[in-house]
Amino acid sequence: MTQRSSYTALPPLAALTAPLLTWNEASPHSEAFDDVYFSREDGRAETEHVFLGANHLPNRFADWQHSRAFVIGETGFGTGLNMLCAWDCFEQHAPSSARLHLLSTEKFPLDRVSLERALSAWPSLANYAQVLCAQWPEAVSGIHRLHLNERVTLDLHFGDTTERLNLLDGQVDAWFLDGFAPAKNPEMWQPELFEAMAARSRPGATFATFTCAGVVKRGLKAAGFNWQKVPGFGRKREMLAGYIDTPPKDTRRQSTPWFTPPAARPANHVAVIGAGMAGCSVAAALAKRGVQVTVIERDTPGAGGSGNRQGALYVKLAAETNNQSRFYLSGLLYSQRWLSQWASATPQEAPLWQPCGVVQLALSDKEAVRQQRFMTRHPLPEAVVSAQTETLGELAGVPITADHGLFYPQAGWVRPKLLCKQLLQHANITMHQGEVTTLQPDSKAWQVVLASGETLTADHVVVANASLANRFEQTAALPLQQVRGQVSEVKLPEGVQGSQRVVCAGGYVSPPVEGVLTFGASFVPNNATSDVTAADHQRNIDELRQTLPEWVATLEAAGVTLSPDTLAGRAAVRAASPDKSPYAGPVPNADAWQQDYAMLQKDASNVPDTLGEHHSGLWISSAHGSRGLSSAPLCAEIIASRMCDEPMPLELSLVDHLHPGRRIISALVRAQ
Repeated sequence: MTQRSSYTALPPLAALTAPLLTWNEASPHSEAFDDVYFSREDGRAETEHVFLGANHLPNRFADWQHSRAFVIGETGFGTGLNMLCAWDCFEQHAPSSARLHLLSTEKFPLDRVSLERALSAWPSLANYAQVLCAQWPEAVSGIHRLHLNERVTLDLHFGDTTERLNLLDGQVDAWFLDGFAPAKNPEMWQPELFEAMAARSRPGATFATFTCAGVVKRGLKAAGFNWQKVPGFGRKREMLAGYIDTPPKDTRRQSTPWFTPPAARPANHVAVIGAGMAGCSVAAALAKRGVQVTVIERDTPGAGGSGNRQGALYVKLAAETNNQSRFYLSGLLYSQRWLSQWASATPQEAPLWQPCGVVQLALSDKEAVRQQRFMTRHPLPEAVVSAQTETLGELAGVPITADHGLFYPQAGWVRPKLLCKQLLQHANITMHQGEVTTLQPDSKAWQVVLASGETLTADHVVVANASLANRFEQTAALPLQQVRGQVSEVKLPEGVQGSQRVVCAGGYVSPPVEGVLTFGASFVPNNATSDVTAADHQRNIDELRQTLPEWVATLEAAGVTLSPDTLAGRAAVRAASPDKSPYAGPVPNADAWQQDYAMLQKDASNVPDTLGEHHSGLWISSAHGSRGLSSAPLCAEIIASRMCDEPMPLELSLVDHLHPGRRIISALVRAQ
């Protein structure tokens, strides 16, 4: 039995401090550490010698035949020069089937302008730098996943290096042990850093570093690394390089063994059940990794809750930091980058994604206080969220009577049905119309049985069919609540303007598209009907009047009739979990969990050493509720990353927060 303990605590959710710099043309110098970011003589040549050469990357890339990505970890992103050089080396040497996963920590991220200026020193890397700078995230603590191209992913871990590595859910093949010199930055070069590196290493992982400082040699050796002195670069005579044979065992889940991921198995062909946002984003995430995907849909892509004319990308974050808010903020920021890439890659006459921003109104004193408390506890960049008062009407483009609100400039609205269709346009994705009735496992695959009697075979199955996701024997123990939602639509007369932003409170209203105003949506729990009703139209009208009373009066004065009899609309059934966070991950064997962890009903402080048993090769992405645009794409990355044995796009504790088996454990504990 193991005494329960907590994970490494997540740091405060806040903006990070940009470094104070001085410049020698395009070469930045840190005032805080009194050190340069790269050599003024030839920074690229130094990177290639110290990090690429000493880690033997050209040869390792050329020989890479694994289905998983090669993973490079870096301590200190700085200007990104090392990562861009690694990307260029990969493109030159790796076979076309190989993939590269870069991850780098940074406590003091440069702003975008400074990053562009620093990287301008390397014209030969301009194409790579342009891609990086276009996706450069705001300086918010946490993990920011960037898709540099279909074969190369970069995870930026913003925060203290050792802290970030202790939160990392993933393993590294080669380390760039970088950062300002130990004499300049002693706070980073501590034993805990080397221990964290060792714990996140794969067997045989290599490292290279520019320094030969005694504190580094002693720390590496104590953590289990073998090191040797090798020739340095330029005037620096020696540097260190080496490897670790047997990394220490990851003990972070000793107190929660049920969340230990299932053993990896081949993922050549995956069946995805459901072609809404959840299913289509999973299919796209797997397809770009070279996996053959069959998407099975009873109707058509986007036929359910993902089929509305417009969908709003926004979140409502808790005043007190919790894991759900951390996940949704990460999801919002990831979706914004992800949608921008999809919109630019698939230009449409009708826009796929509009980052117009979202104004979230406080319609009561209680909500205003809650928003103010949120802002006090979460000092985030204004480019992510800001408190607004007098400028609300100016921001929204319509009269606002509320005195307080929040503005999310990176949020906006999407055409979800069109997006679903675009996500499926990949050579590795095949659509198959049919209704899945049964999932039958065998030793190495899954048999997916359709109502027609047809059977498909797949290595893995991802269940992503919303409120029907727990209809199968293997998923029946996962609690799902059916929630009916209806949007209302009205045609605006010529010359009548709508809002410039998405405006939300109890419901939301989007800027008009093609002269049609969309607003809603009703929220009716435990209701699985999808007929458009007058009652739900009236709910939406009442909500709109409460949110924007002066503007509604203006619309009616212009001849717009807001009546259930005159509105068009659409209703669908969404799924929600009891704790309102999605399910994203491997499906637990509920019977085994009930038996293996039954003692939690008597004493939740002690748990067995038994690892959680899962239905091997079975996954779920569901319970996205009305916020699927901000949750489904990141959940798709969670599933694809785990299935393909890659580092995860969220911290370990947040990955476990989304685990589909969490409700089984909480139910056992509550039984006390």
